[in-house]
Amino acid sequence: MPRILIIEDEAIIRSALKRLLERHSYTVSEAGSAEEARELTPSEFDLVISDLRLPGDPGTALIEAAAPAPVLIMTSYASMRSAVDALKQGAVDYVAKPFDHTELLETVERILHKQSMQQGTPPDITDEGGGRQTMIGNCTAMQQVYTRIRKTAPADVTVLIQGESGTGKELVARAIHQQSKRAKAPLICVNCAAIPETLIESELFGHEKGAFTGASAARTGLVEAADGGTLFLDEIGELPLDAQARLLRVLQEGEIRKIGSVETRHVDVRLIAATHRDLRALSKSGEFRLDLYYRLNVMQIELPPLRDREEDVLKIADILLDKACKRHDRQGLRLSRASRQDLRDYPWPGNVRELENALERGVILAEGHLIHPDDLGLGPVTNRPHSSAGNSSALANESSAPSGDDDDLSLEDYFQHFVLEHQDQMSETELAQKLGISRKNLWERRQRLGIPRKKTARRPN
Repeated sequence: MPRILIIEDEAIIRSALKRLLERHSYTVSEAGSAEEARELTPSEFDLVISDLRLPGDPGTALIEAAAPAPVLIMTSYASMRSAVDALKQGAVDYVAKPFDHTELLETVERILHKQSMQQGTPPDITDEGGGRQTMIGNCTAMQQVYTRIRKTAPADVTVLIQGESGTGKELVARAIHQQSKRAKAPLICVNCAAIPETLIESELFGHEKGAFTGASAARTGLVEAADGGTLFLDEIGELPLDAQARLLRVLQEGEIRKIGSVETRHVDVRLIAATHRDLRALSKSGEFRLDLYYRLNVMQIELPPLRDREEDVLKIADILLDKACKRHDRQGLRLSRASRQDLRDYPWPGNVRELENALERGVILAEGHLIHPDDLGLGPVTNRPHSSAGNSSALANESSAPSGDDDDLSLEDYFQHFVLEHQDQMSETELAQKLGISRKNLWERRQRLGIPRKKTARRPN
């Protein structure tokens, strides 16, 4: 429940506003001045609503103290100048007194919604081996995914994750499970496309001894194994119709019946499903049950493809490259400027999985200390237009690259390649002489390009 702090020196207005907000399920605190508000630690609230004219400091004086909480300014002096001044100082918006109740509530709801979307932080995930990892990406689409995970996880409802292959649907499922009330119970992951159609009902729901040829012993199904926890069905669009009917009964009645058994068993399972296919379209063609689709689609999370996460590509690439270098004992490998540009321009039909494979290939094939485009083995790359903001953040600390294939022969690439190839055999003075620059210039370029100076081993006394 969002917490709101009201700062208003007129008690009647303050009380009326408090009652209005509390009727709409907000938790409200109040103060009569900026000084009183500071004692309540305004930064811990979700929203601060303050009158502009207060005894002592004005309402705008709280904008910095309240950060990161947004400040909505109220004023009886609704001139353009006072509104503009408040916005310039960092107020999120302003309302004029006397304010319309409906308009005020809509403004509050809009601000809080926008704030929640911006507060999406990547969840920490524990993998099957017990290692910790964090979902990577700060683009708007991924922040919305993080927010949806945070809100959905405790709700214990069925979740449908949609996205192309390789976008990280299982990571999202793990994040939801580990932030849910079932976190200490098992998470059972099943790839429906990887199990033969003749065996999938047995795998999911179990069977009794002798239920079919080859059933030499009774078997517990994966749905029952997930009792009390979470069942993640990846590629649920590949589930046969008979298995869909059985799964629908699990969702509707919370019951399973093993193949060959006449007895039913109650199970308490949270279902998370994922698919890259359009289940609604499949239901129209008769390939997927429409009633099951409606049962699955309680809460939906849409994962963006990598080509739509332009500002995240290089960040993901750097982390995956570091892991690949450790696996193959090739520490110190770096991507050339041309390679980095190709990574940004490539459309990535295979998404993060394809990016990981390309970097693995580059680590194995690179002969020097730089990974060049040929080492990555990508298909033809068509340059895409980039916003200036995206370029400046993603290609930080790199000078503008010339277009075309000559990018591999840029001065920055040559400098990186030469230093990394020869720094083990040459001193800093010798490197500078060979490059035709001063030692100071060599040091400055090392700092700018992030090339650490090799530590020389101490000679024994």
